[in-house]
Amino acid sequence: MLATHIGGDLPSELLRITVLSLAVAGAGTFLAALVGVPLGVWLALHPSRAARWLRIVSRTLYGMPPVVVGLLVFLLLSRAGPLGSFGLLFTAEAMVVAQALLVLPLVLGLSMAAVEAVDPALHETALGLGARGWRLVRTFGHEAREGIASAVLVGFGRAVSEVGAVIIVGGNILFHTRVLTTAIVEETDAGNTTFALALGAILLALALGTALFVGRLEEGGAAAA
Repeated sequence: MLATHIGGDLPSELLRITVLSLAVAGAGTFLAALVGVPLGVWLALHPSRAARWLRIVSRTLYGMPPVVVGLLVFLLLSRAGPLGSFGLLFTAEAMVVAQALLVLPLVLGLSMAAVEAVDPALHETALGLGARGWRLVRTFGHEAREGIASAVLVGFGRAVSEVGAVIIVGGNILFHTRVLTTAIVEETDAGNTTFALALGAILLALALGTALFVGRLEEGGAAAA
């Protein structure tokens, strides 16, 4: 039954789905980190009313329902939407955009927290040595690198295990936009529980590996402190 369902090549299909899952989650997390990390460091170093409100917003969005993100991206990329002319709906690129938006608040908020945990005396020392602007951001980013790396990995863990947004904007198209989470839903509905369990085992292994990596980074940061 499984061989008929996937063209007789189970390992190839598992590999294809896993690689796409990693690529989409990795690209989405990278985009989120590209914006969220420097912005989080900057806001932590320049406390203001706007920064406090942005922190509240980012924490509120930690638990933002993925289906809401998927719906918003769907509306943006649909033919009637403002970005519909790019033809990105039901592509891997649309899934990357959705995951980046989903992960961004998490990376931003945790990066702010990581920088705020750095010894406050470093701020005065850095200022005394002439560090300003992005040089100051780089200095504190380096000091908080373990916490920031953990923030990015936590974001990746959420992205790779997400299903609601990617199934809305990706469409779960075989060989094109089917990732681990959407494939599990599809195969379970089709009664292919063996294949679904194999996919679930891979997803669990990825989540466990990410969690262990985060734990090692946090232990390293604590030991250095």
